[in-house]
Amino acid sequence: MNFDTVCVHGAKDPHNNTGALAVPIYQSATFAHPGVGRSTGFDYARVQNPTREPLERLVAALEGGRESVAFASGMAALDATLSLLGRGDHLIASDDLYGGTVRLFDSLAKRAGLETTYADASDITAFQKALRPETKMVFIETPTNPMMKVTDIAAVKQALPPHVILVVDNTFLTPYFQKPLTLGADVVLHSGTKYFAGHNDTLAGFLVTNNLEITDKLRYILKTVGTGLAPFDSFLLIRSIKTLPLRMEKSQANALRAAGWLAQHPKVKKVYYPSLADEKSLAISKKQATGFGAMISFEVDTEATAVKTLEKVKTILYAESLGGVETLITYPFLQTHSDLPVERRLSLGINGRLLRLSLGVENPDDLLADLGQALS
Repeated sequence: MNFDTVCVHGAKDPHNNTGALAVPIYQSATFAHPGVGRSTGFDYARVQNPTREPLERLVAALEGGRESVAFASGMAALDATLSLLGRGDHLIASDDLYGGTVRLFDSLAKRAGLETTYADASDITAFQKALRPETKMVFIETPTNPMMKVTDIAAVKQALPPHVILVVDNTFLTPYFQKPLTLGADVVLHSGTKYFAGHNDTLAGFLVTNNLEITDKLRYILKTVGTGLAPFDSFLLIRSIKTLPLRMEKSQANALRAAGWLAQHPKVKKVYYPSLADEKSLAISKKQATGFGAMISFEVDTEATAVKTLEKVKTILYAESLGGVETLITYPFLQTHSDLPVERRLSLGINGRLLRLSLGVENPDDLLADLGQALS
């Protein structure tokens, strides 16, 4: 089946004989056994639940993976990924990452005995130079958050020793525009809170892989720690993914128009969006993805302009998140990346003049009119 058909029909409930089109919410913590040593396939909801299971099959199918595991948040999924490593192991990560990811790498992961080296993901040589004998994992975002750097996934994989696990955060583009597993990634991570859920109403995280050994480890972690996605949230994700292609197309169309508009505005000094990137990055985007997504970062002329814009938007909402039907504007310097040292923020280009837009599905004329009055 084609991608959009899978979105609608890919989550089937084999346990339901009522004819209900929606997968039921199996709000049960435990399940009765038909006999000693026999199971229905469900024993305890921390391990698996009949609402979560179809969702995991659906997300795996969309990414072209054999298995996916659904977590209570994107950060819970990331923490499970790091649990694949052990004390003394070394991790290489993109230097431009979501601030919460950096916080986890530099705090809890460090206390657990993991060491992280950050390198420019757009420079394969930098990743190779960072490799050590104890390197066990490479973690990249592409495009990155918030500077929208593009990384050649296949080239990174080819540059790594076979034992190094390549993890790609595919939250920004989703499998609708990019499928990292087909490019060599070993694990794909999603903050399902964003485009998969799509309505700013629930938290979720996913890990997808073709490696059954990794899957077994992830399910052991989920069973042991209890970070699986709840039945009601699983129901919401199944519902929302049905419209994922429609939302991605509309949001991207709005982003393309907004990026062009911002690039011409006299108070905007720089627009960060894959379609406006340098020739090398644009070529990589076109090679490994079928779209540019709906995330834009842009730098205005002064910090005062940035603050005024955030306070004057009306249709666009000043809020910290992305990927929903509502267009959101965020201030990375004080929000998503506030835990990074100031010097590090500034070195990455995350300054007091930088704003980040997540384009929703509203009418673009209304969005541009709102940006226009806010920037005036």
